[in-house]
Amino acid sequence: MRKTFWMVILVLAIAALSACNSGTEKAEKKVENTKVPQMLEAKLDVPETAAVNEKITMKASVTQGDEKVADANEVEFEVWEDGKKTESQMIQTKNNKDGTYEAETAFDHDGVFTVQVHVTARGLHTMPTKSVTVGKGAAVQEETHHDHEGHTDHEHGHGHGHGITEGFSMHFTEPKSITAGADTTLTVRLQMKETPLEKAQVRYEIWNADNSGKHEWVAAKEASPGEYSAAHPFSQAGTFQVKVHVENKEGLHEHEEYEVTVGK
Repeated sequence: MRKTFWMVILVLAIAALSACNSGTEKAEKKVENTKVPQMLEAKLDVPETAAVNEKITMKASVTQGDEKVADANEVEFEVWEDGKKTESQMIQTKNNKDGTYEAETAFDHDGVFTVQVHVTARGLHTMPTKSVTVGKGAAVQEETHHDHEGHTDHEHGHGHGHGITEGFSMHFTEPKSITAGADTTLTVRLQMKETPLEKAQVRYEIWNADNSGKHEWVAAKEASPGEYSAAHPFSQAGTFQVKVHVENKEGLHEHEEYEVTVGK
């Protein structure tokens, strides 16, 4: 009888230990699954100078940690002349299947142009930029502007930023799922010349695509160097626009817009 009693106690103890280990494994797995993904990096390679009508190659090397990203959802080059961002041209790329993406372009007149690559992969987004001086550069433009306007108050575009500051990049982490009424954490990582951009003022401007007249503003806090987060409860299901505004004391002023889908 006593032997049976101790056998029952032993079985119960083993069962309790097994349940404890299972709970620990599940907890560890949950923590592992909630880890912040490594930052998406895109190294943009374009020549610093080019001749008028010269065909140049634009190349982006995309990585996440030590892994080459050959399965990006979208990689496009955007090209515009300084001060004419609204007239930019989007150029599709060729996927070399080794983490690099390429395209060609040419410029038909002198000037300073900006090349920006837009990379979307694994729920992350990054968009570094570089400048290309074509022919005689901006000098011809400045002289022409002076002749026609009678002054030299020309627009370069660098003073206002909005996606053209060389060396600046923005990595927006798109939430995997958003439910109406529940707090959703919005996170963006900022870099300047491949270094975390700290002490910036970051705000999220949010509106429903079907009601563009109502915009909400949410201030983000710097959770870690260069990483800014804010929680926002989306009021209803639908398609929302999220515009990230970035400013700092050095005169930086950038913004990029993203689209997110909110479920019921």
